Amino acid sequence: MNKLLTIKDLKKVYYSEEKEIEAINNLSFSVYDSEFISIVGPSGCGKSTLLNILTNMSSKTSGSIIENKPNLKFGYMLQSDAMLPWRTIYENILLGLELQKKKTKENLAYVDHLLKTYGLEEFKDEYPDKISGGMRQRVALIRTLALKPDILLLDEPFSKLDYQSRLKVSNDVYQIIKNEHKAALMVTHDISEAISLSDRIIVLSKRPCYIKNIYEINREKNLNPIENRKDKNFCNYYDLIWKELAYDE
Repeated sequence: MNKLLTIKDLKKVYYSEEKEIEAINNLSFSVYDSEFISIVGPSGCGKSTLLNILTNMSSKTSGSIIENKPNLKFGYMLQSDAMLPWRTIYENILLGLELQKKKTKENLAYVDHLLKTYGLEEFKDEYPDKISGGMRQRVALIRTLALKPDILLLDEPFSKLDYQSRLKVSNDVYQIIKNEHKAALMVTHDISEAISLSDRIIVLSKRPCYIKNIYEINREKNLNPIENRKDKNFCNYYDLIWKELAYDE
């Protein structure tokens, strides 16, 4: 696989008049083409801060972020689907293209392809309040994919869904990401979710966070996330990661 991104000795410190707070302490890892990575760690340890730094929503204090591919593009999918209720599904999907002035024939054709391929074409003229929460997350993903990012950044994308919907939607989102051959970097508190979706899992310490371990997830068969939960190695990975996180409570 081709290396897309290298993060080396990344550090983030927040300063105020009274004190400084170190959020991230010397993180180093790489992201490869078509790889799905999950980041787990205690609440408030700096997981979302890392995503914000990668998208320039926050600045790093020191360290290097090396883009190994020219003009590397990120797509950010937040916890909320951030749908505008007065715009149709189709209009919501086009919002990013409009803001970046990339509403070309080629990109519109790609949006039509995504809608048709992933079962949303018949809902394109509906408004967000007329579709389910799970479907809204698929729309949010397609809106992100419309900008043709190289790496998708997913910040707790399924956290607002009930358990059954969470399983189904995570399965759908995984399949879309793999079909479109995108790399993904996902922040999650759900260990089972991380194991079922990921090629690698990065375990962070409490704040200031550093990398405690990186697990390569090996399976007998690489199936969909729901089936991956039945893999014989699943429980072993769960126990290892849970114990690492429990020590930081």
